[in-house]
Amino acid sequence: MKIRTVQDLGERGLIGLIRKVFPARGKSVLLGIGDDAAILRPGRKPIILTKDLLVEDVDFLRDRHPAFFIGRKSLSVNLSDIAAMGGTPRAALLGLGLPGDLGLDWIRAFLKGFASAGRDYGVDLIGGDISKSREIVVSVTLIGEGESLVTRSGARPGDGVYVSGTLGDAALGLALLNTGVEPRGRGSEAAVVKAFLDPTPQLVLGRELARRRLASAMIDVSDGLSVDLRHLAEESGAGAEIDPAAIPLSAGVRAWGGSDTLKYALNGGEDFQLLFTVRPSRRNAAGLGFLNRRFPLTRIGRIIEKKGIFKLEKDGRRRALPACGYDHFKA
Repeated sequence: MKIRTVQDLGERGLIGLIRKVFPARGKSVLLGIGDDAAILRPGRKPIILTKDLLVEDVDFLRDRHPAFFIGRKSLSVNLSDIAAMGGTPRAALLGLGLPGDLGLDWIRAFLKGFASAGRDYGVDLIGGDISKSREIVVSVTLIGEGESLVTRSGARPGDGVYVSGTLGDAALGLALLNTGVEPRGRGSEAAVVKAFLDPTPQLVLGRELARRRLASAMIDVSDGLSVDLRHLAEESGAGAEIDPAAIPLSAGVRAWGGSDTLKYALNGGEDFQLLFTVRPSRRNAAGLGFLNRRFPLTRIGRIIEKKGIFKLEKDGRRRALPACGYDHFKA
């Protein structure tokens, strides 16, 4: 098939095209395009920069997703990128494209949500831009800092593959929300809906994994395990195999996922948990055991020399794991 459009190229292909056009970087750029965030060192301490977009009818629905939670999430998805580097967030820039007929109640609720997330994680809003648009567009740039930062490219064959928390909650939560489940309800249904609307960036865990030099590579689970593990392995020049039976699932996913439970966990995305690798020599480190008592950490596989992502069948055989997570231009 001849590639003529952005949709033909796909999200990953488009990023690859951008990287080809901008291969060079200045001396102060320690890490450029291709990771969760960029790293600059204009002075003594590295600076982390990341940006995310939320677009109406692509990332959220105005009539179903409360504006307060959209405000929180617009900052939290960027915070998760900083967490995946092991950094600390400091300040944000907010860009808004807004329809002229948008009610003030919506924008007030959005700003309250953004401000509440800023207070929770110590982030100041220091500027931005506003424009008129046909739909709501939210663009957030987040600035952070850190010392012992972790990238996607440090994994080596033999490293264990770990994930924090549980997977599949956000994808199932979106599905339930779209069927009319109330976001402020109680029970396991409401818990997975909240996981989609109001994710928790794993900042403390990311910093500790970096500070204790436990993670050899790290990424946040934003597009889905099957996609994000591929990103990490490719940047590290390796492959990976996972045991689907080892993937941690919440009570809500087990109760409401039905026949699609594993699909939600493998491909759902937007859980914003941390996916990281650990050297064999560090698996029994006291620090990893300490963190595992504070945060649910699960070993789900290992890094291998053979390129590609594989799942282990019950008989021990490897089978290729397709990248079926989220792609903006192929979803």
